[in-house]
Amino acid sequence: MRKLFLLAAFLLAPVALFAQTQEAKWAANTVAIQAEGEFEADPDLATLTFQVFAQDKLLQKAYEQASAATQRILQLAARANVSPQDISGGRLRVVPMMEWSDRRSKIRSYRVETTLRFRIRDFARIGALVDEAVESGIAELRSVDYSLEDEETPRQRAISAAMRSAENRARAALGENGRRLGALHYASVDLKESRPPMQPWLEHLSLSFSRSDRTAAVPEAPQLAGMTSPAPEKIRVQAVVQCVFQLE
Repeated sequence: MRKLFLLAAFLLAPVALFAQTQEAKWAANTVAIQAEGEFEADPDLATLTFQVFAQDKLLQKAYEQASAATQRILQLAARANVSPQDISGGRLRVVPMMEWSDRRSKIRSYRVETTLRFRIRDFARIGALVDEAVESGIAELRSVDYSLEDEETPRQRAISAAMRSAENRARAALGENGRRLGALHYASVDLKESRPPMQPWLEHLSLSFSRSDRTAAVPEAPQLAGMTSPAPEKIRVQAVVQCVFQLE
């Protein structure tokens, strides 16, 4: 939830009259209105987050394994036509794995890890990329986030719909009493966005794979190579506006 202040020339006493009800509130030649607006759109961008890691008693060996796995998943991304500009992360991080003995700590092994994020616009390529990266033990799938590349336009459209609704409700509230709706003195907006959850078939593949047991079988793991990714749900943007209009 985010709050935007559209106009704040000055706040009048009617601002305090806002309530959860959507009924019009009146005070001193003003009317306070609450209204809602909504806009839906199909997501056009998917962000896949993978974690690559390796662990070994020897730091050099762990580093080499993690580096090689990183290069392999980057090659898979290139085959999926992921542009280098749509790839982020990839810096290797060394984490010493400690153990305690005789009240002293010592390094048991080294874990070398990195996180890679791929922005994909062709959703049909997601299945094959996930299948090769995860089932081969190259990486772990951490999340799949669907979004809109242009996030601002849907928000503005939802706000515009809510503002139109507020103006219509204010005029309807005036009825035939001879008063006319004047300038907008104040408006605030609450925005709420709902995004599609991770698809079930991707959740099934979001599993932990041990670097020391890459050949371990995954029971009933779906074969996704060449599979067309099912279309995700729409992204919904909701706007709730609270307005104070002057009466003429």
